[in-house]
Amino acid sequence: MKSKLLLAALVSATIAIAASLQVGFGIWPSLALVAMVLRWLAIVAMAAYATSRRSLTAWILVGLLAGAELGHDAPAAAAKLQLLGTIFLRLIRVVIAPLLFAVLVVGIAGHPDLKKVGRLGVKSLIYFELVSTIAMLIGLAAINLSRAGESVHLPPSTAGETLTVSPHSASQIITDVFPENIAKSVAEGQVLQIVVFSILFAFALALVPEAKRRPMLAFAESLSETMFKFTNIVMCAAPIGVFGAVAYTVGHLGLTVILPLLKLLATMYIALVFFILFVLVPILLLAGIPLKPFVAVAAEPVTLGFATASSEATLPIAMGKMEAFGVPRQIVAFVLPTGYSFNMDGASLYQSLALIFVAQAAGMHLSLGQQAVMILTLLLSSKGTAGVARASFLIVFAAASSFHLPMEPLFLLFAIDQLMDMGRTAVTVLGNCVACVVIARWEGELPASAHTAKKIRT
Repeated sequence: MKSKLLLAALVSATIAIAASLQVGFGIWPSLALVAMVLRWLAIVAMAAYATSRRSLTAWILVGLLAGAELGHDAPAAAAKLQLLGTIFLRLIRVVIAPLLFAVLVVGIAGHPDLKKVGRLGVKSLIYFELVSTIAMLIGLAAINLSRAGESVHLPPSTAGETLTVSPHSASQIITDVFPENIAKSVAEGQVLQIVVFSILFAFALALVPEAKRRPMLAFAESLSETMFKFTNIVMCAAPIGVFGAVAYTVGHLGLTVILPLLKLLATMYIALVFFILFVLVPILLLAGIPLKPFVAVAAEPVTLGFATASSEATLPIAMGKMEAFGVPRQIVAFVLPTGYSFNMDGASLYQSLALIFVAQAAGMHLSLGQQAVMILTLLLSSKGTAGVARASFLIVFAAASSFHLPMEPLFLLFAIDQLMDMGRTAVTVLGNCVACVVIARWEGELPASAHTAKKIRT
């Protein structure tokens, strides 16, 4: 039944596109009504398919298609639906501050082993931060080269409301990172200040004796779990929010607003492949890790990460595979779980790429210093969000709000987030597997290549 619904949607869409092309070339103008009806039939069939699958991703796609169609067919009516998108954005925005605070406190203060293992912890964190930063810089370079966001032309009213990142001196930029009043920072959406406060709070909490640290840590864990559930509830309204926002945007700009998404998707996947070939592979070669045996053990968790778009789901398999490769259990048990909070390579690349895409869509011409401030915000605010649904999108949303960027491009990002999430998750999983074997070799505890290959075969 599900396959029949999907087939009906594809057939209707194909016929509708063919009829639309005939109209566009001036052949049989009377087919315009037929093409419109067929497009709506395809959307209805997609909605039925989404209902049978009970898939939020499928419903988001339905919202995107229905909003684009309504904006194309009835621009005046679509202009009134901006309210739906605005409400959804408000619900997302209220999640950001408590979610960031909770996950950062749990991610830092909840890892007492970071102090106990000493040298291993320092090496791991240095490696994580270095590689994550390189990933962000590659994403930044990729979007600056492709300029996919410049193809999005926002309505004049939206562009007029957008604030640019004001040029500041180096001392002013550094000063603005630190909060003077955390309530004011939350109220004004100053994400970087919230992150700095949360990090300092977490380090202070880690220094408190266990008996007094545990209640606050339990509160932060409970808060983070609650905000995750809150986020899941809000995400149920995502198809409606996407429908309203896309209908409003297409009603103002036309269907050409959808085209930059394909360019953005291609930009991200090319950047991910570049990161693998020119960063991860050289790291493995420099560490003396045999590529073929490593690829053999990493293929399964990476494939699972791509299919499920969940790095958390791959953790047990990745740990088993890394032990099979010859990495000692104590190193696997420390590096992989810590890496899933601090070494999110694919997510880091996506976040820098997506944030600059939004800025380009807003018509902002950013200097290197302004882009550096944005990257610093992402670098600090993305820690501890492993396993959180749509975590990377939430981080980009928070940063965009902090820099007063328009929200319309974010809805375009959200519409294809699942396709982007699959690629970035796979690279995050691969990056953590690489980190595990490289740090084991750095510690001198990885067996020789021949022994490792033999152990894998047996």
